[in-house]
Amino acid sequence: MPSEPDVRVTQILQAIQGGDLEARDDLLPLLYSELRTLAAAQMSRVAPGQTLQATALVHEAYLRLFGGKDPGFENRRHFLFAAARAMHDILVEQARRKAALRRGGAWKRTETEHLVLAIEAPAEDMLALDEALTRLEKDDLRKYQIVQLRFFAGLTAEETAEALEISLRTVEREWSYIRARLHQELSSPDH
Repeated sequence: MPSEPDVRVTQILQAIQGGDLEARDDLLPLLYSELRTLAAAQMSRVAPGQTLQATALVHEAYLRLFGGKDPGFENRRHFLFAAARAMHDILVEQARRKAALRRGGAWKRTETEHLVLAIEAPAEDMLALDEALTRLEKDDLRKYQIVQLRFFAGLTAEETAEALEISLRTVEREWSYIRARLHQELSSPDH
């Protein structure tokens, strides 16, 4: 049985689908702390020197989700999954911009207070991960969704199993396969 906050979020999402534009304003405060935690988790995986802050990432993702036509979210989990994907896409796009030579992507930023860890990890790492995930999405959508929920949304194996309506054992088995596959792809000399 869904919790009261889950029911409230579903009601707001249904109101948005029904054309109630003011309902969008009610959704963000209900999910803001979860979205902020999600953004912080996403940002923790990005190289030092990131100029985008978690709060800005939350707002940019929210605008992206509701910027055009109604995306038709079914429930809280569906919305959070889409938010995680939007945040990931925003960070990948930012990495692509940083990697572009015309924007100085080949330059390395040096932070003086952290001189020992001064060289920023290359944006190419983020791009290589995105390419590997794109291949995974084409090969096996469910495995891709597991990555999105576990890695980008920060869900536990149990929460992922519940969200995808599969067994915990399946999530654990596929998560092991996914990690091995991504490790192999990202550590190969072709990457």
